[in-house]
Amino acid sequence: MKPTKTTCPYCGVGCGVLAFPDGTIKGDPDHPANFGRLCSKGTHLGETTGPERRLLAPMVAGNEVSWDRATKLVAERFSDAIRDHGPDSVAFYVSGQLLTEDYYVANKLMKGFIGSANIDTNSRLCMASSVAGHKRAFGSDTVPGCYEDLEQADLVVLVGSNLAWCHPVLFQRLVAAKKKRPNMRVVNIDPRTTATSGLADMQLSIAPDGDTALFNALLVHLADTGRVNQDYVAAHVNGFDDAITAARTPGHSGLTPQEEEAFVRLWAATENVVTVYSQGVNQSDCGTDKVNAILNCHLATGRIGRAGMGPFSATGQPNAMGGREVGGLANMLANHLDLENPEHRTAVQTAWNAPTMAGKPGLKAVDLFQACAEGRIKALWIMSTNPAVSLPEADRVAEAISNVPFTVSSDAILKTDTNDLVDVLLPAAPWGEKSGTVTNSERCISRQRPFLSVQGQARPDWKIIADVAVQMGWGNAFSYTSVDEVFREYAELSKQGASFGRALDISGFANLTSVDYDTLSPTRWPVLATGRRGGRFFGNGGFHHPDGKARMVPVQAPKPVVAPAEFPFVLNTGRIRDQWHTMTRSARSPRLNQHLGEPFVELHPDDARALGLDHADLADITTSTGQATCRVRISVDARPGSIFMPMHWTLQHAKTGRVGPLVRATCDPVSGQPASKGSFAAVTPTRVKWYGFMASLDPIVMQSAYSAVKRTQTGWSAELADTHEQDDWPDLFRSLFEDQAGEVMSLIDDRNGSYRCAVIENGILRSAFFVSTRPVDVARNFVISKIGSESSGYRILAGRRPANERDPGAIVCSCMGVGINTISDAIAAGARDVEALGSCTGAGTNCGSCKPELTSLISEQSEILVAE
Repeated sequence: MKPTKTTCPYCGVGCGVLAFPDGTIKGDPDHPANFGRLCSKGTHLGETTGPERRLLAPMVAGNEVSWDRATKLVAERFSDAIRDHGPDSVAFYVSGQLLTEDYYVANKLMKGFIGSANIDTNSRLCMASSVAGHKRAFGSDTVPGCYEDLEQADLVVLVGSNLAWCHPVLFQRLVAAKKKRPNMRVVNIDPRTTATSGLADMQLSIAPDGDTALFNALLVHLADTGRVNQDYVAAHVNGFDDAITAARTPGHSGLTPQEEEAFVRLWAATENVVTVYSQGVNQSDCGTDKVNAILNCHLATGRIGRAGMGPFSATGQPNAMGGREVGGLANMLANHLDLENPEHRTAVQTAWNAPTMAGKPGLKAVDLFQACAEGRIKALWIMSTNPAVSLPEADRVAEAISNVPFTVSSDAILKTDTNDLVDVLLPAAPWGEKSGTVTNSERCISRQRPFLSVQGQARPDWKIIADVAVQMGWGNAFSYTSVDEVFREYAELSKQGASFGRALDISGFANLTSVDYDTLSPTRWPVLATGRRGGRFFGNGGFHHPDGKARMVPVQAPKPVVAPAEFPFVLNTGRIRDQWHTMTRSARSPRLNQHLGEPFVELHPDDARALGLDHADLADITTSTGQATCRVRISVDARPGSIFMPMHWTLQHAKTGRVGPLVRATCDPVSGQPASKGSFAAVTPTRVKWYGFMASLDPIVMQSAYSAVKRTQTGWSAELADTHEQDDWPDLFRSLFEDQAGEVMSLIDDRNGSYRCAVIENGILRSAFFVSTRPVDVARNFVISKIGSESSGYRILAGRRPANERDPGAIVCSCMGVGINTISDAIAAGARDVEALGSCTGAGTNCGSCKPELTSLISEQSEILVAE
């Protein structure tokens, strides 16, 4: 039972995990990112491995083929396109799920041997504006600080970052730091009140895209109250006067003058301040300006690169940083070198001994798929990502992929919305079966190590790419025999970056042996040949513009958002606590599906009332680019006039719950990052004729107009609804399965339009189905728990626990399976803090991801109890 030390494959925090042979996952107490902490997703990684739904052999046109045939076909078709239409007629679309070595080989093949920069990544969707802001301000995409700064700060400002749900372990570290130092202050800037808000001393419910106006107001306040660090600016910063002039242009933050004043005074008066920003800043058509508005304030005060202070970008993807390091974006070269700089291009080409080198930036993500739609891309290779779901205007992206003459996807999962569209599928080894490195948000390089046998014929991505490169005629440059060989080549190449004064230098790893690589400990770069490692940047200047100075960028706040009459709501999109991206991994975990297992639209009570919507109704959400139907979730945490929808659901799990088709493909003009949080939408009640709920031992086929299916601990469950009358309930029931034997027991009440049935086979309950003209009111967790167990059938049709059993309610704590009713009972009985709740219910005692919700429930219900 000796564990393998590896790294979590979810968000950019980069937590160390201990993976045991039996599938148990624990936090690594020695890893500097998490010190043993894990979130709910990391805790349940063991449930996401195994052969279910895996792609296990190469496939061409739906038929299994040999690796040799598959790689030859890919090589031939890409070579043909390059010969007939030029190198810019082919493209790679890659992923922050790739390991650094995978990313490196893909970029080497595309930029140095094919000779095009048409390689972009889904990281474009989460952090490109931060990269662009860094480069404008610092001269390079260098993150100045580290996680320790959050714990050493006296003020932490969270901007567009639901840290509690999106980066839970960082949030836990922040909670622990604030508990240890109660005088620490936390400000949360977000249009929504989120799980993160409970920690905040100041919650600023800013208007959408109001961030630039707020930080411009802060910059003006700093200048007018003598808070500028004149010595630092004079020695290390250009552009101060122009930035101040631009900041004086009036802008609209959506806050009251009192709220703005309180914030700028607190920030100005606190030397040790860290400003953490994430997708609420980046995913905007003015995201780069927002980033620079934040950076301007830190540069003007010199609050950067020293302990407990600085701007900090919290990245979403597990290896977004590693991809940036090896030039993973279409406008970059490896080691922070510039694609448009001839000297940089020559240096990389020489190091690779490459026959050519891309001479101009390639197509960024949205433009790349537009080129596919227009017929300019003749061969497309998608690696470890699902653009038919995740990109804006996703339906058009799906059409664009179908329009490309030859398409390839390398993936670990057989069926995804994207994989259903391509010609060739190549089985890639997933987390747990592959080896390599990732770099987290604080520049810490960590090993991902295999602890499972490779399933089927899967291969690591770097090997798949190299095999195709060899078939294309470049065997000498891609004849790698091991992943550590790739890593050493990348580390050697970093000497080129260092020779141009770039901070990204890992030349100290260039001579690692295979044993050294296998035993590599988490290490923050730079890693110099002289032995120096880690540290912060820019505390004493040393920026990467030619003159060595930073640049404050003049930015003006955008005009206030005004929604058109036909689409009166601003659509905000984002993540939920227990799911990840397009759910190909996380949805395989029954425990992770317990918390919020169905797509939803969140509205403010006033908006819901005006629309005639109740909680659990269905609503149609329409934008200029698409439509979805989701469950209604009414919350005072929503901002009036705005709606929120999670990004995760796909055609594999919910027929109408995808958010991608609703989002306009509007991008930041500097970074090319889509504005995923600023589309306009209309909301109308869905004219539902019937609602249904089903639990089953067997997979459920999505037949009704509305279907949302999830994995459970006893099989599967589904939420169903339709806008048409159903004349034959038994016929509908049978259509929900490919094949299910057993005796059917049913209850029909024509007066109220209800139908209930169960299937019993050899005394075992295989399925139960409940239908009503209103959202189905049954004890879902109870019904699910009885699937696969002995049952008389009719007893389960009551849909209720026995009278002596309390229904635990909707699950709040996924790890311990604790529901909201159990928690409410404990609060009423006197458990008035999270520790007390944990003692009597177990909630929050494992990973701790639910603690923000527990805190919120304690606050809400304590107020009710006091009022009563």
